[in-house]
Order: sequence, then structure tokens, then C-alpha cells
Amino acid sequence: MNNDSYEGMLAAVQAFHDKHQFKENGGEEMTYRLALMAEELGEISACVTKGKPLEELAEECADLLILIMGTAIAKDFDLNNEFWKKMDKLMKRKSKIIDGRIRVSEFRNC
Repeated sequence: MNNDSYEGMLAAVQAFHDKHQFKENGGEEMTYRLALMAEELGEISACVTKGKPLEELAEECADLLILIMGTAIAKDFDLNNEFWKKMDKLMKRKSKIIDGRIRVSEFRNC
């Protein structure tokens, strides 16, 4: 397995799902997965706001990435393809400085 590829990462997450029988035991249910992702975002937030070591932030970000990749497995969509389609859209968007910070958006008028 290639550790430096999306395919290798996806295969590792699939192996984790298979090992613990996520599909058969509710681990691929979307409301549950959303709650887990919110929990990980909270842990990422705590790392940032409490000044925890970079290693802890990196581990929590990895947890979130694994959950996101697992969601692609559970719902059977090509996250790699969707990533590149979205990057193409984002690269075409304009940016603005709002309240001293960069913001990239479509900036629709409301």
C-alpha cells in the first residue's frame, strides 16, 4: 500500500471500516458520522484555543480527515474527484480582505 497516495489512504480507511464492520454496525450512518465530525472539530478548536502542542492538532486533523474519507466510503462517492472539481472552482474565485482577514468566496449580493 502506498502511504503517499490518496488511494493508499482510502484503502487504509476502508480496511478500518471492514475490520470493525462499520456498515453492519451503524458506523456508516450519516447522523452518527456528523456527530463524530463535530466532536473532532471541537477537539481541533480546543487544540487551537488552549495552545496545545502542534502534534495534538495534527492528530485531531488526521482524525477528521479519516472521518471525511470514511463518509466518502459510506456514501460511495469519489472524494478525490470532488476535491479536484472544488479546487478548480475555488481557484476561479476572487478574494477580499474582510475585517483584516482574507476571504475567498463567490460574494453573492444579498
